[in-house]
Amino acid sequence: MCIRDRSKAAPKRGIFVMNKWAPANLARQQQSASPLLAYAHRCSFSKKTVPVPSMGDSISDGVVFELLKKAGDYVKQDEIVAIIETDKVKVDIKSPESGVLVKLFAQQGDTVEVGKDFFEIDLAGAQPAGQAAPQQQKKQETAQESKPQKQQPTQEKPQQAAKPSPQQAAPQQAAAQQKAQQPQTHIGGTGGVNRNERREKMSRMRLKIAQRLKDAQNTCAMLTTFQEVDMSQAIQCRNDFKDEFLKKHGAKLGFMSFFIKAAVAALKDQPAVNAVIVGNEIIYREYVDLSVAVATPTGLIVPVLRNCENMSFADVEKGLELLAKKGKDGTITAEEMAGGTFTISNGGIFGSLMGTPIINPPQSAILGMHAIVNRPVVVNDTIVARPMMYLALTYDHRLIDGREAVTFLKRIKSEIEDPRRLLLDI
Repeated sequence: MCIRDRSKAAPKRGIFVMNKWAPANLARQQQSASPLLAYAHRCSFSKKTVPVPSMGDSISDGVVFELLKKAGDYVKQDEIVAIIETDKVKVDIKSPESGVLVKLFAQQGDTVEVGKDFFEIDLAGAQPAGQAAPQQQKKQETAQESKPQKQQPTQEKPQQAAKPSPQQAAPQQAAAQQKAQQPQTHIGGTGGVNRNERREKMSRMRLKIAQRLKDAQNTCAMLTTFQEVDMSQAIQCRNDFKDEFLKKHGAKLGFMSFFIKAAVAALKDQPAVNAVIVGNEIIYREYVDLSVAVATPTGLIVPVLRNCENMSFADVEKGLELLAKKGKDGTITAEEMAGGTFTISNGGIFGSLMGTPIINPPQSAILGMHAIVNRPVVVNDTIVARPMMYLALTYDHRLIDGREAVTFLKRIKSEIEDPRRLLLDI
């Protein structure tokens, strides 16, 4: 007979969990729960909330102009999710990483503040199969469209129009005669009268432009002085060297560079035109940041060329070309429009003969260029036809006296009429 010694306990069954011995049943529970914990851990860290990015130093909010994606869409890294319109520019809001758009915290037309949550993205979201190869789908569609489709010839029997019976034709003729006898009360063209109206909400940029222009009228003591310029020498200089200029510098030689260089010389000669009133003080700027008015489909913008006193003709033309392209494409930034000590507006490109520009606050003056038109002028006691342009300088009379304004405009006139002065700095 075999007697088992029960004084020795059976070995415990279990595993080490977190450096501690755990019973087998607890170990099995934790092992079965580990996939759920891992999934929850992965889900909690795969979602990312993207805030409204900074849109410029002086911009604190904006309006959601357009939503290009909706919740549930898959977005790639750097893909545009929405467009926010500010007082100055439209800003593209891009996704920092690829994933599925889970939630949008704002809708189209809502006002959003910088730093607030804008959308949430799931980084673990998989790209749908339908979006994986859009190029292949396009190729297949184009291939199918390019294949000629066989059409079976069909024969259609000509249908004879049913002739109305005499009983039906009598009322129709009577109605036509009655309509012809009615008096015609419409006075005007032969077509229908259009009295339709269309109402649109003003954009943030247009509202800001309206506010700034009205503030300039209410704040500045604006006065405008005029001058006319003979463009003969500038035109001749441009025609002689525009091809060589383009070949060497890769930019077209325009008249704007002549006026910007002339304005820099005049601003150095009359520093009050480049100054600004701040409180009870006058700040004289020893640098020239020229704002250039550019018309865009969304409104007038005024990007800035920095430190024009150090620029050559080529630097000016390249800078203007870049700013104009960004303005038309809507990619110009708020920083590129901030600041500015003096503004030049060229209404002549639209055919304006003469006008009075409005000061771009907080600046103190603005130069208006106009169309070049052949007019009779007296040269050496002889009447000749010359290409003439009217110049207009609107200035803040609180800071700039008439003598300074007229002297400034005459300096620009002399520089343009004899471009050699620009080279000799006289």
